[in-house]
Formats: sequence, C-alpha cells, structure tokens
Amino acid sequence: MFRIRSLSVVLAAASLVVFAMTGPATASVVLYNQNFENPSGFVNDSSDVNIVRSINQLYGGQPSGFTFAQDFTVETLLITGNKAFGTGYSDPQKIGGNYTLGMLSTANNDLLGLSFNVQGKEFLNFRLNISSIDLSAFGGPFNQSLSAVPVFVITLFDNPSGSTTLSGNGTVLDFAQITGIASTSRSQFNWTEHTIALNASGSATGNVTVRIDLLNTLGSGYAAFDNFLIVASDTPGDVETPAVPEPASIVLSGVGLAALLVTRRRNRPRAASHVAG
Repeated sequence: MFRIRSLSVVLAAASLVVFAMTGPATASVVLYNQNFENPSGFVNDSSDVNIVRSINQLYGGQPSGFTFAQDFTVETLLITGNKAFGTGYSDPQKIGGNYTLGMLSTANNDLLGLSFNVQGKEFLNFRLNISSIDLSAFGGPFNQSLSAVPVFVITLFDNPSGSTTLSGNGTVLDFAQITGIASTSRSQFNWTEHTIALNASGSATGNVTVRIDLLNTLGSGYAAFDNFLIVASDTPGDVETPAVPEPASIVLSGVGLAALLVTRRRNRPRAASHVAG
C-alpha cells in the first residue's frame, strides 16, 4: 500500500511540474514570421529593386505551402546595394536587414494579401515595421516631398473558403491604420514599429485574409514594410510567444521533484521598362 501511494504521489507531482512549466493550452499561435531576408532568386533589375519577379516567386513557400495574393508589382528592395539614387539605400537604424518590401500608392495601387486560419482564437495580432522610402527608377521618385509620411491600412476579411485572396469573400471583420514618420532623404529608411489587434471573432470558419495597402495620403506615394510577426491569440495585441521547455528538461524536472518527494516520504520531512506598381 505504501508503494502504491508513493507512486501516485510521484506521478501527480510530475504532472504538476509539466503543467507548471508548459502552462495550460497555448494562448497564442504564431501564424507567420518573416523578415524577408531570404528571397529565392532575387535579381537587381535596376537601382537596387527587384520588380519583375512577384513576391510569391521570391518568398512563396516560406513556410512550405504558403502563398501571397498580390495586385500590381510590390517590389523587393536591396537595402545594402549601391545603385539606388547613385549611392544605395541607407538604414542607420539597422532594422531592415538586407532586403525589404516596397509598395506604391500612386499610379497603381499595390496590394498584398496573406491568408490564414486563426485556429479558434479571437484576434489576429500583427507586428511589423514601416518606413518612408522612394525609388530612383521605374517611374520614381513617387513621394511628393521629403516630408512624406507613410500611412498603411491593414484590413482583415472573412475568407470561408480558405483560398489565397486579397479580400476573402468581401466581408470586413476589422481594420487598423498605422502611420510612420518622414525620412531625412528619399534613400534613407526611418523605421517605426507597430502592433495591431484585428478582431477575427466574426469569421465563419476561422479562415481570414489580411490585406496591406499603402494610402495615397500625407504625400506618401511609396513606402516600405518589413519584419512580419502574425500571431493568433485570445488576447488583443499579444505577439509574445512563451518559450516551451525542452522535453528532456520537463522529464528531468519531473523526476527530480518526484525523487525529492519520495525522499521526503521516506525520511518524513523562443526590368527596367516596368513601372513600379
């Protein structure tokens, strides 16, 4: 009888340790994490811009099976090149890395769509960086002045079919507008970070589409965006993902506490011709 009870105590203790370390069912799920640093087949078409290849050609399949929806071009810019504006781009904050995406709001209205299933969570939380920037080719410069300020609107659509789309079935679930700051030159990035919470609770099947659009306002005809972290959560704005202990750590911790309890029991005490857009 003593051995049976001791074993029960050990198992219960181990279960409590695992629960304490991992917590209850995860409160958030990372849907997409992309810094755009690994384009597949990037080519500098002119002035540190890849315009001929679509975003899917460069970043589709990251992760496997993932695809974008895109309207007009949406460019990939080489931040560390030396051709844009004759000198290359400048990123004094070192936030954009080697590559970033650029979007036009004038001439053509570039759009980018990403589709996910929110896996039963109430919110789709989106963290990203945006910056004023311009092109020195393909019809640019586009910003009206150096005081141009980028304004993006990010819209969440219901997408019952789960297809790759820009606007799902047309039903808007939620939207948010984010505003950056001006840069000191057309070739210099000036990043701001934004986190938005989009309410996905009205989705019919959990399938939704996020659409990114640069607005033609505050003089901004062109701007960049980068470093996407998209998380489904029941907490608005939560983009923190708790670290999960290694399985070995869980087992060792459980055994350690169990052993301690047994001892006490025994002792009793994480493309030149193209126009941008």
